[in-house]
Amino acid sequence: MCNDRRQLLRLFTAVTAAALTASCSRSRPRAEPVAAGATVLALGDSLTFGTGATSDTAYPAVLAQLTGWRIVNAGVPGDTAAQALECLPVLLQEHAPALVLIGIGGNDFLRRLPEADTRAHVRSACELVRAAGAQVLLLAIPRPSVAAAFTGSLNDHPLYGEIAQALKLPLHRQGWAEVLADEGLRSDQIHANAKGYARFAQSVAATAVAAGLLKRQ
Repeated sequence: MCNDRRQLLRLFTAVTAAALTASCSRSRPRAEPVAAGATVLALGDSLTFGTGATSDTAYPAVLAQLTGWRIVNAGVPGDTAAQALECLPVLLQEHAPALVLIGIGGNDFLRRLPEADTRAHVRSACELVRAAGAQVLLLAIPRPSVAAAFTGSLNDHPLYGEIAQALKLPLHRQGWAEVLADEGLRSDQIHANAKGYARFAQSVAATAVAAGLLKRQ
C-alpha cells in the first residue's frame, strides 16, 4: 500500500487545488519541508487515537501513507489540553520529532472547562514544541454550539486561529468541523469513522503542502 503513496498524494492534491489557492494567502507562514521518513508526532485525544475506527485507519496512519512520514500516534482518548501538555515533554524527548501535529481541546469544550485555560495550554504546547526545535502544524477543533445541533454545521473554535496568528503557525482550518458535520463520515456524534479519518488525513496533507511542510509529489 505504501507503494501507492505518490498516486494518492497526486489525487488529493488535484482534488483540493482550488481550496488550496483560496486558503493559502501571502501572509501564511512558510515552513521547512519535512522529509519522507522523518518522525512526526500527532498530539491529541480520541480523534487522533482513531476512536470509531481501527488503528490502521486512524488519521495519523492514513497521513503516514500519504506523506511518507513516520507518524507517532500520541492521541489519548479523554485527554484535555492540560493533560496533553503535561505529557508533551516526555514525548518530545523520546521521539525527537521534526514536526508535531497539535489537535487538542475537544474534551475541554465538551466539559466546559474555562476557555482561557484551554487557550493557554494549547499555546504552551505550541511554544514547547518550537523550543524543542520542531515545527508545528496546529489542527483546529470545532466549537460546540446550540446552532450546530440544529443546522448540522460546525465551525472551528476561534482560539486556534488566534494562536496561529500570534505565533505565526500554519493552521489546518475546518478539517474536523467538516468531517464531524457529515453523518456519513462519523461513527457517532463526536468521532469519525474510517472514511472520515481518511478525509481528514487528506485535508491535513493538503494543508501541509500549502504551508510548505510537504513537497508536492
